[in-house]
Amino acid sequence: MSEFNFEGSVDNVGQGQLEFINKVIKEQNIKVKKITFEPVGKAGDNFAANVRRIIIEGEDRSLQLIAKIAPQNEVGRMLVKTTEVTMNEHIMYTEFLPKLQQMQIEAGVPEKDRLRYAKCYGSSTEYFQEIILLEDLKLSEFIILDKFVSLNDTCVRSVLKNLAILHSFSFVLKSREPETFDSFKNRFFDFVSSLALSEDAENHIDQFRNTIVTVFDGDEELKNKIKYISQDMIALMTMSLNYDKYSVILQADPWTNNFMFRFKEDQLLESIMIDYQLSKNGNPVYDIMALIFNCTDYETRSKHYFDWIDYYHSELVASLSYFNLDGNVVYPRSQIDADIKRYANFLFGQSFFACIIAMRAGDEALEMVDAMQNSKDYSAFANSIKTDKMKQESQAFIKQKMVNILKSFEDFGLFQD
Repeated sequence: MSEFNFEGSVDNVGQGQLEFINKVIKEQNIKVKKITFEPVGKAGDNFAANVRRIIIEGEDRSLQLIAKIAPQNEVGRMLVKTTEVTMNEHIMYTEFLPKLQQMQIEAGVPEKDRLRYAKCYGSSTEYFQEIILLEDLKLSEFIILDKFVSLNDTCVRSVLKNLAILHSFSFVLKSREPETFDSFKNRFFDFVSSLALSEDAENHIDQFRNTIVTVFDGDEELKNKIKYISQDMIALMTMSLNYDKYSVILQADPWTNNFMFRFKEDQLLESIMIDYQLSKNGNPVYDIMALIFNCTDYETRSKHYFDWIDYYHSELVASLSYFNLDGNVVYPRSQIDADIKRYANFLFGQSFFACIIAMRAGDEALEMVDAMQNSKDYSAFANSIKTDKMKQESQAFIKQKMVNILKSFEDFGLFQD
């Protein structure tokens, strides 16, 4: 049994997870008076984990932690690959990111050019009791922005810099410690490729495709165009398994809810990435394009897209220069354009899928996440993501976002000629 008395939202937290929390709190040497659990975010915000804020009130000092708690439902765990994705995040927070920080300090990288990440107080990968305890960035005045509002140019550039620094570290490891890089690369679980390699992959992909094209009922030209672009999706989804020379460890899930921003009087000071469950080895353009198309609207992209690609590359070059590597040789700017063309159809499909999943609010989001975490079989989850059950305004929003994604891909000439 736990030594401390936990109050508040402790539902769906396993006994082993409570024991681990108890252990970590004891290690902080706080004379505890009260410990309260609070839900984090809006209903439906968190897909693969239950997220709670743990408020520890002590006689001498207080502490707040963010707990990412694995779901307890076996079918739900299989759907979201809980064991594997929590291991991804465990590796990132306990090994990869600390090593990046250590090597940046040793190389004399100034603090403004280092990758900041939430302090990890403890992480357990014990089966069915997985949990990670992180610094509560709210105390440092970081906030999550509205996922339905486009990130502006300043925010996008801030995240692009973070991605460039993260990606640069893989190139550094390849150059200095190739065995270490290979060890990391081989231990990460590729969620997307695993879906494509599953026995029911064709059926599942057809279901997702039908869910997407249903949004465009009445517009046969658009439906046919989307079907054409998204054909051979299994082959596109497994392209990342054929590692190329430019592959790096990715954040792999760049959307607005996975970043936090700190402002002072409406001026952005810094941003931080907060989720690494889908981290894997892959081409850098996966992260770049997902950020741009998941998190911005048509008007903002139209003004800044090409400048953003240039900016990412300039920050990659700057980060690599601290390690005496020439970014123009390591990953040439022209190669980014070539890689975007190479992976364009997959990146397009990825953006549509993210739109169907992420652009839900209120009861619609809650129903989907509940099905994802608590389903008794796959069909319940498949039914929960169907767009024909959504409110008209939700359908209209998703449809317009998808139309604008397609228009941007065509405007920027991203599809193969």
